[in-house]
Amino acid sequence: MSVRNLVQLFEPRSVAVIGASNTPRHVGNVLMRNLLDGGIAGPIMPVNPKWHAVAGVLAYPDVASLPEAPELAVICSPDATVPGVVEALGARGTAVAVIVNDGLGRRRDAGGRNLRDEAVAAALRHGMRVLGPGSLGVLVPHTGLNASLSHVGALPGRLAFVSQSGAICTAVLDWARAKGIGFSHFVALGDCADIDFGDVLDYLGTDPDTSAILLYIDDIRERRNFMAAARAAARNKPVLAVKSGRAAALDAAADDASAPLVSADEVFDAALRRAGILRVYDIDELFAAVETLGRARTVRGERLAVLHNGGGTGTMAVDELRLGGGRCAQLSVETCATLAAALPDRAPACNPLDLGVNASGERYAQCLRTVLADPAVTAALVVHAPTATTPSDEIARAVIGVAREQAGARILTSWVGAGSMEGARRLFAEAGLPTYDTPSSAVKAFLHVVNFHRNQEMLMQTPPSLPSGFRPDVEAARAVVARALARGDGVMTEPDAKAVLAAYGIPVVGTRIAGSLAQAVAAADEVGYPLALAVLSPDIARRWDAGGIALHLGSADEVRTAGAGIVKRIGELNPPARIAGFTLQPMVMRRNARQLFIAVADDALFGPVIVFGEGGRAIDVVRDRAVGLPPLNLPLARELIARTRVERLLQAHRDRPAADLDAVSLALVKVSQLLVDLPEIVGLEINPLFADEDGVICIDAQMQVRAFSGAGSRLAIRPYPQGLDEAVRLRDGRAVVLRPIRPEDEPAHHALIARMSPEDLRLRFFSYVRELRHAQMARLTQVDYDREMAFIATVAGPGGEPETLGVVRTVTDPDNRSAEFAVLVRSDLKGKGLGRLLMEKIIGYCRRRGTGEIKGLVLSSNDGMIALARRLGFSIERGPDPDTVVARLALDADQAPSRAS
Repeated sequence: MSVRNLVQLFEPRSVAVIGASNTPRHVGNVLMRNLLDGGIAGPIMPVNPKWHAVAGVLAYPDVASLPEAPELAVICSPDATVPGVVEALGARGTAVAVIVNDGLGRRRDAGGRNLRDEAVAAALRHGMRVLGPGSLGVLVPHTGLNASLSHVGALPGRLAFVSQSGAICTAVLDWARAKGIGFSHFVALGDCADIDFGDVLDYLGTDPDTSAILLYIDDIRERRNFMAAARAAARNKPVLAVKSGRAAALDAAADDASAPLVSADEVFDAALRRAGILRVYDIDELFAAVETLGRARTVRGERLAVLHNGGGTGTMAVDELRLGGGRCAQLSVETCATLAAALPDRAPACNPLDLGVNASGERYAQCLRTVLADPAVTAALVVHAPTATTPSDEIARAVIGVAREQAGARILTSWVGAGSMEGARRLFAEAGLPTYDTPSSAVKAFLHVVNFHRNQEMLMQTPPSLPSGFRPDVEAARAVVARALARGDGVMTEPDAKAVLAAYGIPVVGTRIAGSLAQAVAAADEVGYPLALAVLSPDIARRWDAGGIALHLGSADEVRTAGAGIVKRIGELNPPARIAGFTLQPMVMRRNARQLFIAVADDALFGPVIVFGEGGRAIDVVRDRAVGLPPLNLPLARELIARTRVERLLQAHRDRPAADLDAVSLALVKVSQLLVDLPEIVGLEINPLFADEDGVICIDAQMQVRAFSGAGSRLAIRPYPQGLDEAVRLRDGRAVVLRPIRPEDEPAHHALIARMSPEDLRLRFFSYVRELRHAQMARLTQVDYDREMAFIATVAGPGGEPETLGVVRTVTDPDNRSAEFAVLVRSDLKGKGLGRLLMEKIIGYCRRRGTGEIKGLVLSSNDGMIALARRLGFSIERGPDPDTVVARLALDADQAPSRAS
């Protein structure tokens, strides 16, 4: 992943077209015409030995003949010439090439080499970037760049559109132009042989001309790069995506017996949600969603009130809301009474609120004010169907009047109809109120805002600390995994799987193995009655389905009879299955228990994912499940539970107390930590997991393992980096720990800021700061360890709570060439050597990860920081402003850090 040379892709000072042509409708002719019509400021240089000039511009016979090295080259020459052209461009110093040729990956040269691979290899040798092959091109309207094969240009705007599909690009351009929708950037990625979604997201995420990013995704190949870039971009601006291939993913999952619980599309959906991306399902919805976010982004919460002038339209809105997971606002008794007084001719007021078919603009306004004044209402949807008695424009003006009185856009509108509603819709557009053709589309738009804020909250939340007693016995679990790997089949026995779970603090029912039916009968009295008997076989994954389980056995004779029946049934249903013995365990009698399941599936792209839902024998039929990407914290686990239907069953009902949701959430977090610590685990199914008011207990578990090479991580999101904690001492002998920051450090970080002097905060933040809001602090404590790092100095406070004494952080560019640092030491701890300890820690970390340099912008009045930087070997250079300097240190990967860090 890299943003290297993307400036030259989007803002080139010169462009060459390799394969330019005068032949009408030839791709080389279309590209030249589009570039010339776009009007970029720099030269456009056609290359083709067959033409003296192309489109009136002097042509050159080859790349070597060009008068200067083009920053951007667009290649549309014959397939066989592409690798050579890329080589020649790289030798001239071209920064980036767009290859429009489609199908290069299916073609080979005379030596049998793949043309696409040869072209990319040539670019790599010269440090050149490649967009494509198979790219439609790129358009940047505000710079006049149209290096594309599109039949129409893009209007200028603040939306960026990125797609792999050229056909989708041309369709969207045509559609958007007709609707007057403009773009800051329009990018067709093609095959993504080099430049991919992650690269472009990194660039657009910080682009000041882009207010929202729209993606059309066929597939991605670099999961961690995509996730890191998407999470970073989504923190800055809305990112929305359409993902194709939903039906194909479902079909694949249905046909794959090894992964029956989750489809590839469900995993992708979980990845988008975790990245903070709002997923929609077609192009119309994509643009409707971005419009809504632009006009109603301030709406917070999910309780909607609906006002309408006809029963059918209100019912349609409520149906869409409930089916989409939204909530109807429950109006207060006082609000209902006020509305009843305003509507004496109507039935008792409720939500949705029927104003009457002939409702006037005054009635709309009066009732809308009353509804919006109710604290239970997040937003109001006003629906109007045309009538002969009241002009639609009049009612629209009344609604707009109420909106102007409100502090924030909390009103959505739907004027149902066609020609007679155009005037009202224009009024809403001019007033900045979102408006929709149907109640259903309006509710979908509201749900987009709800889901957008949910995703943003997931990115910004502060998780509570895990219980101090959670200390997994990692070595014991590793020993069990090693034994399973040594057996060679990758399948753990039930007792071994439970031993691993128990090592991570998940309560389990003890299981006894018997090698034969006779041994099972002999062991039954020791296990105790009633008990459960199950077959032990490496060839049977679902023992219930094979008739391999018997419950509530009360004597040795019943065990003998049940065991014989199990052997007989398996012999009839699955004759090849090997029977290695039986397992026995006492029956768990928990009257209020709900049956849940927790599973781990191994996705081909995103790696291990956690699946949660209603358990028991019918999980494949009920299919109540939610998917989450590890690592999980407690709020993420709670959100995972909330996305299932079984969450309602976990609540209290009549005389049945609520299940312990905290215990269920903690079990999910423990499974997540298991995946972080033991990458050899590729499959897990806890089913059932009993949950009641007393907590959780695992009744049955299966686990699969596979050898792990140790190269990188199997997780799509980098977990908390283990092994970087370090105990150090200050000059006064005080012991402190330096460690990576965690999201749950936010309260201690607030306390650190509170104990800083105003001048020290000015030196750190370049302005006087009184306090940092939660969203600001979340950005400082929730770092993406793939591209950021923050080390804190921490000790136990007087009450045993963690206390942060100082922090140093770096943000590294996607190319890992440069990391920008900032450091803060509590004001009363200056002069004790903590600043140097923190700086040496971050310098050593950056050096080990191969970062090219570390630099920081420092106020020129910050004498202490400048002196420390000089002692550490930094050079001090003039800054971008008169009152700043830049401290810079080149890092040599072979040079040892100044002290162990």
